[in-house]
Amino acid sequence: MRTDGRHFNQLRNIKITPHVAEYAEGSALVEFGKTKVLCTASYEPKAPQWLQGSGEGWVTAEYGMLPRSTQQRIKRDKAAGSGRTQEISRLIGRSLRAAIDPKAIGERQIMIDCDVIHADGGTRTASVTGGYVALALALKKLLDVGEIKSLGLTHYVSAISVGLHNGQALLDLNYDEDSSIGTDMNFVMTHKNEFVELQGTAEELPFTKNQLLTMMEYAELGCRELFKKQQDIIGAFYKLP
Repeated sequence: MRTDGRHFNQLRNIKITPHVAEYAEGSALVEFGKTKVLCTASYEPKAPQWLQGSGEGWVTAEYGMLPRSTQQRIKRDKAAGSGRTQEISRLIGRSLRAAIDPKAIGERQIMIDCDVIHADGGTRTASVTGGYVALALALKKLLDVGEIKSLGLTHYVSAISVGLHNGQALLDLNYDEDSSIGTDMNFVMTHKNEFVELQGTAEELPFTKNQLLTMMEYAELGCRELFKKQQDIIGAFYKLP
């Protein structure tokens, strides 16, 4: 058992609330335990300049943390200037582009904004998971109004963290675990158990191949549960294949 009472391979309480931002084409508030992230999807009818004439669309993302989303106030990011902010923004964008057919949405762009309201570990994985729901809702709205001709989704995508503490794999790290753990990895996966991205490092002792395989198995278990949570919101128009 862990400090919050969970088993080693157990997610925190996961909640996804759709349609929380009235003006956005798609939106969701995602909660991984105490971590809360507001994800919105905004439509722009023109693709970035480098894609014009290609017939393909683009999904990009911006991530940020509100000043009191953490125990101590953090400075507000100016134009996503910090290295961490840029790195997480790019991770979210790459992850969500893996979920779409760029030709299906045509020369259009969808911007995913992920704003951390309360941080207790796993903000980037929550952003990917909630950002996918916001993206799917936006695409459904665009399809309903005739702006696009097909939904354009090709995969479910979600993300989860896994760490090693004294050789034991732990799924979905909270802040206390994340700040003290020896190895911390983030996995982005599709519903086909394919990996979009793996991020990880050993802060102390190196990890073995078998430990990596165990962490991958925990990630698959966690993402399968997240896909079901996503399907509860978007399954009416895009069922989990």
